[in-house]
Amino acid sequence: MPELHIRTALLDDDAALARLDRAAWSPLHAVLPRPEPPYDPFFNDRFGPHDHLVAELDGQLVGYVKLGLPTPLFSNAHVRQIQGFLVAEEARGRGVGRRLMRATLDEARRQGARRITLRVLGHNTPARRLYESEGFVIEGVLPGEFLLEGEYVDDVLMGRPL
Repeated sequence: MPELHIRTALLDDDAALARLDRAAWSPLHAVLPRPEPPYDPFFNDRFGPHDHLVAELDGQLVGYVKLGLPTPLFSNAHVRQIQGFLVAEEARGRGVGRRLMRATLDEARRQGARRITLRVLGHNTPARRLYESEGFVIEGVLPGEFLLEGEYVDDVLMGRPL
């Protein structure tokens, strides 16, 4: 049985995460156009390695979660927001997403958060099922917020207490 390991990202993971992100691009979850060369680094001034948990399956990066503050305001510093969540196609259906999600909830608690939120596209049924199974509920919907490949898609805000 392959071994799954969840850990905080390292600066050396940048290139592998960038490749993973490009390979998994899909209008099911992406609101930006497909990346084209020259590619930007995965980590940037706003989100570095310490803001990411990664999943390794037999030593290969197969997923990540980007966890951050929803705003710079002190009044909601008790909230964390999942601002990126991806599992490689070949690793789906093997519990990677669930393990990443649970590790993210633990990390948010470790950081002192009392609540966690995320945004998901309305047509991304597999992701929404996972989030709901982990206790997230729909807290708001922005109907037709994005125009993706000629279709208007809802932006769904989900959250849960920690």
